[in-house]
Amino acid sequence: MNHTIEEKNGAPEEVSASSSGAPLHHGAKAGKQNAVSDRVNRMGTGSIPKLVVEFAIPAILGMVVNGAYNLIDSVFLGHGAGEMGLSAITVASPTMTIFLALAMLIGAGGNALCALRLGEGKHDEAEHILGNTATLGVIVSVALAVLAHIPFVVEPLLDLSSATEAVRPYAREFIQIISLGCVFQVVGMGLNNFIRTTGAPNRALVTMLIGAIGCTIFNAIFVLWFGWGVAGSAWATVCGQAVSCATVIWYFTKTPGVPLRLRRRYFPVKAKLTRSILSLGAASFSVQAAGAIVGFLINFMLVKYGALDPIGADNALASVGVVQRIGMFVILPLIGVSIAIQPLLGFNYGAKLWNRVKTTLNVGVVGATVMGTVMWAFIMAFAPQIVGFFGIKDPTLVDFTAFALRVDLIFLPLIGFQVVGSNYFQATGQPMKSIILSLTRQILFLVPLLFLLPEVLPSIAPMLDSLDAVYFAVPIADVIAAVTVLVFVIVELRKLKNRAADPKGEKAHA
Repeated sequence: MNHTIEEKNGAPEEVSASSSGAPLHHGAKAGKQNAVSDRVNRMGTGSIPKLVVEFAIPAILGMVVNGAYNLIDSVFLGHGAGEMGLSAITVASPTMTIFLALAMLIGAGGNALCALRLGEGKHDEAEHILGNTATLGVIVSVALAVLAHIPFVVEPLLDLSSATEAVRPYAREFIQIISLGCVFQVVGMGLNNFIRTTGAPNRALVTMLIGAIGCTIFNAIFVLWFGWGVAGSAWATVCGQAVSCATVIWYFTKTPGVPLRLRRRYFPVKAKLTRSILSLGAASFSVQAAGAIVGFLINFMLVKYGALDPIGADNALASVGVVQRIGMFVILPLIGVSIAIQPLLGFNYGAKLWNRVKTTLNVGVVGATVMGTVMWAFIMAFAPQIVGFFGIKDPTLVDFTAFALRVDLIFLPLIGFQVVGSNYFQATGQPMKSIILSLTRQILFLVPLLFLLPEVLPSIAPMLDSLDAVYFAVPIADVIAAVTVLVFVIVELRKLKNRAADPKGEKAHA
């Protein structure tokens, strides 16, 4: 079945055709065809601000819920296992980020390609993309589970993450348990985005919420009640992700009237689709992979300079590890905005509705910036209380962690624009630009600063030492990255303006 948007007397008119070529009138109850028309094609005709709000609220809540896994683990371990538990998760975090990177490579790439194909009216290909995304997720997950249990693979990762002798066994155990259930993360997270693209953002939120609630319950049982410590936290995460994944698969296989189905005939991997999925997912993968590289480097710096500081290497890992997890958590709502507008951008870009593309981008940027500003004000005001929530009790360590948190997120209002601007190019089928912008902050800017600042900052500001410089590098990289994205976005907006001005370039007005 093909769907197009044609003009009639200057106004957009939805036209649906069955595979036989016979028109399907809007008043007809055509089941699946009408479901696709109503849920999907409205992205090319409805009010952009209303659609963004409708998609953004569950997407933001969904990302917050998804990010709650790490916070839940940290909170329970902080209270159940103390600083050693927090240090173990910090050491394991870069490897966990690699798992997440592969999940994003497949899930974000498949979702972006699916949105573009739906905008072009290629429904069958969109279902094929859904099936291939699920298969790729299973393949990658099995490979990760095997690799995580091979000593000459996992031990070098722990070395890269600067695991101390005290922390190493706990971090290793956490990684290996999580790897056994990473299929639930990769498949569940990957396919969850498709639920949103089919026009059911609230359902996408529910699947994530169920998993987070499950993770909280299992953490309470395994960590606090059974006293399983780090291992209990890992198993709780796996169980929560399994519950979430089950609800996602149920949606695409059992829920009546869904626009896309998970069909067995589309499971066999198609090379052409796989290349397109991986190409469009490369930007999201690059962000997470770069995050893993930075995580390894930061851990190295924390152990190196923490050992020279009164707080010690293990406490430095625990403290700045908490800062990193809070930082990742508050950025998730901003990523949620970019995910929410992705299907709108992809659909309208595929349908050549350039004015609607510009409007969607503008609304997304404003929303993310406002949200970042609100969170910034809250963190600046309540940093010590936030830190204390993670079970850090030593007054000196609380003060150090609160100061590091404020510095790390001092430019949070700018990050929303940087995230939405970078994601725009992925959503509109321009993966190379998205990859470049995604890597500028993590690799091009942050990595050199992590090496440079510990040597330079103490001489410029004697009240700060080399350990302080590790977290001062983050806000500086944020500013430079935001300026870089601004340049790319300005150029792109000019292109969209020119296309919209061309009578043949705009198929429908916004």
